[in-house]
Amino acid sequence: MKKLHQYLGTLFLMFCLFFLPNKGFAQNAAKIFGKVLDDSGVTVPGANVSIKETGKSTVTNENGEYSFSNIEGGTYIIIATNVGYKTFEKKIAVKEGESLEVNLLLEGESQSLKEVVVTGSSAPRSKLESSVAITTMGAKAIEDRAPSSTAALLQTIPGFVVEASGGEIGNNLFARGIPSAGAYEYVQIQEDGLPVFEDGALQFANADTFYRLDETVSKMEAVRGGSASIFANNAPGGIINFISKTGQNEFKGRAKFTTSDYGMFRTDLNLSGALIQDKLFFNVGGFYRADNGVRNTGFTANKGGQIKGNITYKFDDDDYLRVNFKHLDDRNAFYLPIPLKSNNGKVEGIPGFNPNYGTLTSVNFSHLNVPQYGGGTFSADLEDGSHPIINSIGAEFKKKISDKVTFKNAFKNTNIDLNYNAIFPNGGPWTQDGYATSVQNTTASNLTYSYVDNGQKLDPNALIMRADLWHIDKKMNNFANNFSFSFDLDPVKLTAGYYYSNWKSNQYWNWNSYLVGVSDNPRLLNVKDNTTGVDHTWNGIERITWLERDAQTKGLLNDIYADAEIKATDNLTFNAGLRYNKDKYSGYRDNARFFAENLGILDNNTADDAVTTVKGNPYTYWRYDVSEWSYTAAGNYKFSDKMASYVRYSHGFRSPIEESFYDNAADLSKLQNTEVNQFELGYKYASSFFSVNANLFHMGLKNVAFTDILSDGSSENKFADVNNIGLEVETNARYSIVKLNFTFTIQKPEYDNFTGTNADGSTFDFNGNTARRIPKFFCNLRPEVDITKDLTAYVQFSYYDKKFTNQDNRQVLPAYKEVGAGLNYTYNNLRFAVDASNLFNEIGLTEGDPRQTTSAASDVFMARPILGRAFRFSVAINF
Repeated sequence: MKKLHQYLGTLFLMFCLFFLPNKGFAQNAAKIFGKVLDDSGVTVPGANVSIKETGKSTVTNENGEYSFSNIEGGTYIIIATNVGYKTFEKKIAVKEGESLEVNLLLEGESQSLKEVVVTGSSAPRSKLESSVAITTMGAKAIEDRAPSSTAALLQTIPGFVVEASGGEIGNNLFARGIPSAGAYEYVQIQEDGLPVFEDGALQFANADTFYRLDETVSKMEAVRGGSASIFANNAPGGIINFISKTGQNEFKGRAKFTTSDYGMFRTDLNLSGALIQDKLFFNVGGFYRADNGVRNTGFTANKGGQIKGNITYKFDDDDYLRVNFKHLDDRNAFYLPIPLKSNNGKVEGIPGFNPNYGTLTSVNFSHLNVPQYGGGTFSADLEDGSHPIINSIGAEFKKKISDKVTFKNAFKNTNIDLNYNAIFPNGGPWTQDGYATSVQNTTASNLTYSYVDNGQKLDPNALIMRADLWHIDKKMNNFANNFSFSFDLDPVKLTAGYYYSNWKSNQYWNWNSYLVGVSDNPRLLNVKDNTTGVDHTWNGIERITWLERDAQTKGLLNDIYADAEIKATDNLTFNAGLRYNKDKYSGYRDNARFFAENLGILDNNTADDAVTTVKGNPYTYWRYDVSEWSYTAAGNYKFSDKMASYVRYSHGFRSPIEESFYDNAADLSKLQNTEVNQFELGYKYASSFFSVNANLFHMGLKNVAFTDILSDGSSENKFADVNNIGLEVETNARYSIVKLNFTFTIQKPEYDNFTGTNADGSTFDFNGNTARRIPKFFCNLRPEVDITKDLTAYVQFSYYDKKFTNQDNRQVLPAYKEVGAGLNYTYNNLRFAVDASNLFNEIGLTEGDPRQTTSAASDVFMARPILGRAFRFSVAINF
């Protein structure tokens, strides 16, 4: 693959050089350059600048500068636009061979409805004329937010409940109240219009595991509901598209250094420019980062980086060919629920375990070596954490065939090697009496507990628990191609396309249980029965390979789609879209002998008595076909240049997820696609000082799957309907030196048709219960103040209402708030910043422990809180 990348790059460069038009070397051409400034005289990076008559466009660099070369003498209209500013137009005249400086002034407004968006639509169109709920954020706004992860940035979007408590990767997003096992089950994360991986909800392979924010990002566009099902697979909840920077004529660069109070060393770099003026452009960048993590593991929790870039060849009439690539090699610690206690409804830490910085992930048992059934040894390294190695290469081609027809094709080939290691709580916390009676079926006086590292006896009042090292190895690949024809048949714009995707995920699991004392940086325990002489642990391992899995899932997607936009009048626009999915899923699963094997190699020891193995058993092969229609229709009415409203209905679906296929491989008749019907009513208004974007929605879902892996290795494997009605509101205000952003969501997600029988024969009835892990109300408030022209301060306040751990609504996760703040100062081409998160060390619970519903210690429970207070310091230079 490495050689293939080199060959493709060489051939592409030769192609561009060979077909270079002679006019690219014009000697008497003029040059237009300058800066884009706001009404305070501050330069505006990332602004769009275009020359109307030529079709040329560019984006201002980090210093707010732009430039156009090879311009023929004449009179032109130059246009500047950017999010949060009014569109600026200026008529200019330039002579042959002249270098003309033109500075452009943007007048601020609270939110620009004229900003053009490309995600979830057949053609670029302004927010004002779009009949979808969409949130956008440019490179500067992303930097100002100072997100610690991709998920942390997505928390700013109304309607999306995002849990960022897992660290930099592996987090969860719930769109418009759709409950799930986690990950990005109903939303697709895209990179330049194609998915980072086709399915963002594979087991232990959440989509954000494969995407990192860095200086190569130009913009984020996030569509909620609406047309998402027409333009992406398995994404009725929305599309999140990260758009990369591309090159321009002038060489530009940006370097950034970041450190923190948790030992971070991070360098970011982005370079862009022209290999051939006006024709061949490049952008390349990436990052390297190492830090100890906010929670103290005792080792370097996050280490690695990425490099990505693109080369663009521009033809006439704004046509282009772009080749892009990415290499990611990054290790990240993944944080899971920790032991906490409730004191009259207030969540607190337990003695010896810090709720803000403690974690069960510990250097004291980072290396695992255990014997295996049939011989040999299995090894895993916890310090590898979640370790994806990703190589992707793709291309995008756009050609205007005639005045009425445009062709576009994009493809990407992605290969992923994911080595995943994390500590999951699995049973307990127990008192020593509770462990003796509940687990070993004896009395506490018969057992002796001692630390593995020094043989010291455990304090008799100390709690103990299982801390499992879950190892998952995934080999994944995905080839995706999307081509379309767009027809400009005024007043109708029609796009018809064909989407093909072929993906595969092979996975192997090997899970082992440690027994540990409950404390910060927990240590391994050995347990011995004094009456029988039997050991219940082996070097702190209580259950050797208690779960082993070997499985494969493949997807083959052949989809056609069409989208039409009809401009009935100057103010009224209709939109309709249709997609037909003809998809095939297949694979195999093991038939492991669960808890059935005794290795027989440990004398007088129960640690090897109940081993699970896939060896010696046949595989079950399965196949599942999907034939589904998705459709949508909408109307948008523009009352004025400042106000519009829309109504939309859409029908989409989500295919069964990977765990459902595994659980039901022997009888796939139990599975159905999740049907999602949405009705939306939207309102948009923007003036020079205030804007509001409000969306009233109703979602009806049929056959939502619940497939959490429980502590005994089984899956919930339950299905239900969910109904949700809600209101999403995003407001922005700007007055003098003060800016204010406020978003909130209020909703009522409830289960329907959710009754049945549990595995133990008991029955359940969850009808009318609130969907798990979904708050009925949450909001974000962010005031910013320009203390001086160069110094800005902000406060970030977030609030999440109470929610429930499980479907039975018995365990309540209390409401919580989180406060962050920061300062940034700009001096010439330097930017200095300090950013703080969770300033008051709030213990905010994002989830309980869905794998364990009870605890032997009545005042202690398991839950995953947000990360503790952290400070980051950065300096960036533009050149």
